[in-house]
Amino acid sequence: MATDYYAILGVRRDATQEEIKKAYRRLARELHPDVNPDEKTQERFKEVTKAYEVLSDPQKRQMYDLGADPASPSGATGGGFAGFGFSDIMDAFFGGMTSRGPRSRVRRGQDALIRVEVDLAEAAFGTTREIRVDTAVLCPNCQGEGTAPGTHVTTCDMCRGRGEISQVTRSFLGQVMTSRPCPQCQGFGTMIPHPCPECAGDGRVRARRTLNVKIPAGVDNGTRIQLAGEGEVGPGGGPAGDLYIEIIEREHPVFQRRGDDLHCTVKLPMTAAALGTTVPLQTLDGEEQIVIRPGTQSGQTIRLPGRGVPHLRGAGRGDLIVHVEVETPTKLDREQEELLRKLAKLRGEEQATGQFTPGHGGLFSRLRDAFKQ
Repeated sequence: MATDYYAILGVRRDATQEEIKKAYRRLARELHPDVNPDEKTQERFKEVTKAYEVLSDPQKRQMYDLGADPASPSGATGGGFAGFGFSDIMDAFFGGMTSRGPRSRVRRGQDALIRVEVDLAEAAFGTTREIRVDTAVLCPNCQGEGTAPGTHVTTCDMCRGRGEISQVTRSFLGQVMTSRPCPQCQGFGTMIPHPCPECAGDGRVRARRTLNVKIPAGVDNGTRIQLAGEGEVGPGGGPAGDLYIEIIEREHPVFQRRGDDLHCTVKLPMTAAALGTTVPLQTLDGEEQIVIRPGTQSGQTIRLPGRGVPHLRGAGRGDLIVHVEVETPTKLDREQEELLRKLAKLRGEEQATGQFTPGHGGLFSRLRDAFKQ
């Protein structure tokens, strides 16, 4: 063999690809024409580049070790820097900015999302739910290795563990070396000759688990609870993602929730609104007696402080707001009509005329104005 490429780079014949690359970087920094323009140094730089071109390519290195010279003049284009790839220049002068090397089989798993329905009381005061989760878990047969019992992964014989193979193409600059993922090992650098029969080499299987989830007080519709590490286990037995519990709050037959406040409407006959009364209301804390003062008008509200939903972050609770709606009778018998006429006469309202004011004072408009404030 006329040229000893190992001696040119100053490495042993059993040197690893990383050792070859480090040796080339060191020599390239010393011998590059931009650093040392001496003619003899340039010739030395060409020899180092040619040696690296051969030894950095697993296929060319194998041919060289068998006695052939892949960089012989018959295969060269005659360019001044034949075989010197742009990525190798970047590696030599900028410390390996390009990402190379085998891909890891171990990767983080994906996050999972489960929706849980709760009623208003559970959302307000919190609860604990038992949920079933169908996710990827660590394979119990191979413990994430992906190999059958008693076997192990092997180094890819095509890329020799690099996860990529190099290819030399010709251009107007000479020979350009490019790299691509190894087609045999898919860029991992290793092979699984005997995959695990349970997970087919993936290192994980699908399974159903049961979890007890604590739902804190004050959650609202759409609130998400994060459970770190309870999601999908990653390929190759990688770390699990997170599990998110999204709260879906069921509609309540009486209360409507707005933030941490609760709203409801009580319909009263006009006699009860005029004379006053008490109305029982079943709140989240038990039965409350709602006091209707004499002369209560339709659209008025009665606020019960601290009877709403507890604040999710911080102390205290929202309020319970009761909206009063006074109903006017539409059908009167003769006796009822006579009584109302007597009442109107006593109050001097026999020929009552309406009093007009700007705007509309109905229930919905008052709610709208309240939200605008």
